[in-house]
Amino acid sequence: MSIVAIGLSHRTAPVSVRERFAFDSARLPAILQTLRDSRIVDEVVIVSTCNRVEIYAATSLAPDQACAALHEFLVSHHAYSDPLTDEIYKFTEPHSVEHLFKVASGLDSMVLGETEILGQLKTAYDLALQHKHTGGRLNKAFQRAFNTAKHIRTETGIQRGSISVASVGVELAEKIFADLADRHVLFIGAGDTSEKAARAMLSRGAKSITVTNRSPEKAVALAAELGGRTVPFADWTAAFAAIDIVISSTAAPNFVLDRVRLEPLMKSRQQRPLLLIDLAVPRDIDPKVNFMENVYLYNVDDLQGIAADSLKQRQQEIARCEQIIREKAAALLGTSRSIPVT
Repeated sequence: MSIVAIGLSHRTAPVSVRERFAFDSARLPAILQTLRDSRIVDEVVIVSTCNRVEIYAATSLAPDQACAALHEFLVSHHAYSDPLTDEIYKFTEPHSVEHLFKVASGLDSMVLGETEILGQLKTAYDLALQHKHTGGRLNKAFQRAFNTAKHIRTETGIQRGSISVASVGVELAEKIFADLADRHVLFIGAGDTSEKAARAMLSRGAKSITVTNRSPEKAVALAAELGGRTVPFADWTAAFAAIDIVISSTAAPNFVLDRVRLEPLMKSRQQRPLLLIDLAVPRDIDPKVNFMENVYLYNVDDLQGIAADSLKQRQQEIARCEQIIREKAAALLGTSRSIPVT
């Protein structure tokens, strides 16, 4: 069996395309089972985050045949009929393993060296493992990827500067408002991304945080841990009059905020400037709100420019990290020579 990888990311596709390929996390076990039943793959892990959708598989098919079949699965499963050029990438060994190691180590992330993707990768792997969709090949590959990521974090300076999309979002807020000391922040969603962004906001002096979430228990837990308050998800707009910044990161299939809903809320705020940071894929906030006066909307792709500033500090570490990855991948695959990373 060989390992193949196929997917799309912020490097190859804008958020408007990525969101159409995002997998519903609640349906992932059934989707993994469908792939196994198709006999395209013997083992499989699906990673679906705001910046990437990827399938890692061990397969008995010829690698190119498996990649073509997985490409067709991605397109047909999401009923995607628009033209595609280079949005979807495909890797066979050794590049599939090297790519997995690069992703785990944060070398393929929007924010070079960030650690959030490692947690997301572990969650995706654990889900597949629990439902018995992995075996000897992927288990060893993912465990080695996690070890490689740890090695790179401790042996290189790849994590200098901002290390997550959430922290970059906070830097954006600081650039717009200059001082966060008097700013009230609303978090729509109470997952890991919201928690990281909330901690970053508080560390930069935000006056207060309010959390809302479809599952009230999660909102209460996050607010209690960070000294914030909660509002019911069905009525979170009631808190809008005092809000300066909204950071949204939910798994909602449709917009949670659009222009029709926002216009009366802006009136209640006397048209004070409002910063909206949409970290969700699919997007939570209708991009049309950006045409409203005193409303400033940024999505995950918009954070790329800010991330580039931190990239300069880490650029010199990339070659060192890639050499480590080549050596680790060669050891896993049982090859004695280093193969260039592409």
